[in-house]
Amino acid sequence: MSRVAKRVVALPQGVTAQVAADAVTVKGAKGTLSLPLARGVQVEQRDKALAVSYADAQARVHAGSTRAHLANMVLGVSQGYQKKLELVGVGFRAAVQGQSLNLTLGYSHAVNFPIPAGITIEAPSQTEIVVKGTDRQQVGQVAANIRRIRPPEPYKGKGVRYSDERIVLKEGKKK
Repeated sequence: MSRVAKRVVALPQGVTAQVAADAVTVKGAKGTLSLPLARGVQVEQRDKALAVSYADAQARVHAGSTRAHLANMVLGVSQGYQKKLELVGVGFRAAVQGQSLNLTLGYSHAVNFPIPAGITIEAPSQTEIVVKGTDRQQVGQVAANIRRIRPPEPYKGKGVRYSDERIVLKEGKKK
């Protein structure tokens, strides 16, 4: 059995799981997430934990990733996920207005980024953006989509970057 799939996923206080034949639904304080199961992969609920097993060698491939997805779902509905972005550059600003994120990033026009359902975006200051949600993949994808609007350039480092990202700057042209 896969080493990852052997470990059970503990359900913390306030988190419940409902196991069906083809999907697992996890409910918690922050929301509800559902995971469709691959053919041959079974999830069994024991006490306050979820155990993943598989029927054959082909299903073995999906067992470890199913367990990892379940662990991410449990953490998401209990604590949530967040990604922080920074805007580096003169005049670069961000503001949340209704269901869109307004970005001024040095283009001739302001960029309006629509906030998807299930995601919360905050702008604690004009140069910071915090993306929050229960689904780890969706939070990361939305943060990547915002970063893609103006990625950091390699000479001065201006652009949208993750708060923990380190940009290696290139040396400028010499005479």
